[in-house]
Amino acid sequence: MPIYFYSARETPHGCFSNFSKHGFELEGMFWKTSEHYFQAQKFQPHQVHVSTIQRAFTPKDAANLGRERSRPLRTDWEAIKDDIMRQAVLTKFETHLEIQQILLETEIEDLIENTSGDHYWGCGSTGTGKNMLGIILMETREILRSRLEKT
Repeated sequence: MPIYFYSARETPHGCFSNFSKHGFELEGMFWKTSEHYFQAQKFQPHQVHVSTIQRAFTPKDAANLGRERSRPLRTDWEAIKDDIMRQAVLTKFETHLEIQQILLETEIEDLIENTSGDHYWGCGSTGTGKNMLGIILMETREILRSRLEKT
């Protein structure tokens, strides 16, 4: 049975949201959420934009800043955005063992970001979206499971 998630406030799967308050260190900086990290990476190497997004008060603020097209979006963004998300999600779940356990407990279930407004990261309004966040979470689950089996 698929597991649908969306809001960071949902129990127990709210931690799958990029808005969940599970910060981590990556690339020598602390990120309040995976949303902060992801949005900031759209503007590397423009450090002023990266720092502004990193300091955003909420993940929603970080998302809004990252979606502003007055900032110079990096030219390779479309080619690398999935790998940026993979790095953020893996680091988040490596950092926080309590949510790593929640992810591992999903076993082999499909994980689906249930958002009507996003056909790339979520399932979209028709349920036929690409669900890349769900796919990346399932990939992360397998990486973590594989590491645990080797120990």
